[in-house]
Amino acid sequence: MTTRLPWRPAASADPVPVLAAAQRVSDDLMDGLAGPRARHAAHGLRRLFDVPGLGLTDLSGSLIWSGRPAADDVVVAALDEVLHSETPVSEPGLLAMPLHVHDELAGVLLVTETTNAVARQAVELVVHALERGRLEASAEQAAEAELRALRAEISPHFVYNALTVISSLVRSDPDRARDLMLDFAEYTRYSLARHGEYTMVAEEFRAIETYLALQRAVLGERLRVQVRVAPEVLAVAVPYLVLEPLVENAIRHGIEPRAEAGFIQVQGMAEGNDCVISVEDDGVGMDPARAAAILAGRGDDGGVGLANVDRRLRSVYGPWYGLTVETESGAGTRVVVRVPRFQPGVLP
Repeated sequence: MTTRLPWRPAASADPVPVLAAAQRVSDDLMDGLAGPRARHAAHGLRRLFDVPGLGLTDLSGSLIWSGRPAADDVVVAALDEVLHSETPVSEPGLLAMPLHVHDELAGVLLVTETTNAVARQAVELVVHALERGRLEASAEQAAEAELRALRAEISPHFVYNALTVISSLVRSDPDRARDLMLDFAEYTRYSLARHGEYTMVAEEFRAIETYLALQRAVLGERLRVQVRVAPEVLAVAVPYLVLEPLVENAIRHGIEPRAEAGFIQVQGMAEGNDCVISVEDDGVGMDPARAAAILAGRGDDGGVGLANVDRRLRSVYGPWYGLTVETESGAGTRVVVRVPRFQPGVLP
């Protein structure tokens, strides 16, 4: 496997504007050789390496050209040979270089009237940008897969119980049955429908209040709840679906195993520049070591989506934020979410 280092300018070049130009090219190639900014990347590469003409193409053969082009027959012959041999090709006044991304041919770079050394530098810059784009796309796909998995964790047991309670009230208390059915529809809409990446604290609290209304109908006197949120944090942007899993976890693994009634308190408040939300129950609790394992993604099913939520929070806000879990066996559990009240790029 070949290891490539990011392209660096020659020692004689002024590094600041050169590196800035290289970064712009790299950003323009984030969506690949057929992306919407690939043409800007070709122009930037030609200016950066000071060559008369430069072309980029992916495996489809759709060529983007910047500057003075080479003769069509020369370009076609060079492209055909590179795509079949995956090796550099030299034609009169033209160099055609294969672009290998993660050891797979991804396209071809063509440069007119230049040296092998310059062409190789251009190839290194393009390949580094394409590899970076693929890695970031893979990370986004992984995050989306985690969110889909979290949605899939909605308890079938809860859904069955909620619908059973609603059906039992249709004749005896039709108004309440109707209200609960509307709550159930809202709950499923928010939990399962396709949303943007971020939402507001207000929307997350509305979702957990709907969920708690359904759970109170299912558990009756066994569940007492209190929800408080300070007005100044209602508009704080947070990743979608970070609070409902914490409340569901408190009920499933804190309250339901108890023989007697349980209490859940959800609070949201401002602490300086941070928004702090806590979900606390007086349920069965757990050993702190087990809680730490669950939060690290190494535990059993004792924490619905806790590791998922923690990873998403830390990936957005950094390692100083995320979840903390305070618990002891027989002493209940308190899960705290801490996020900045204002974060650049995080908008609902």
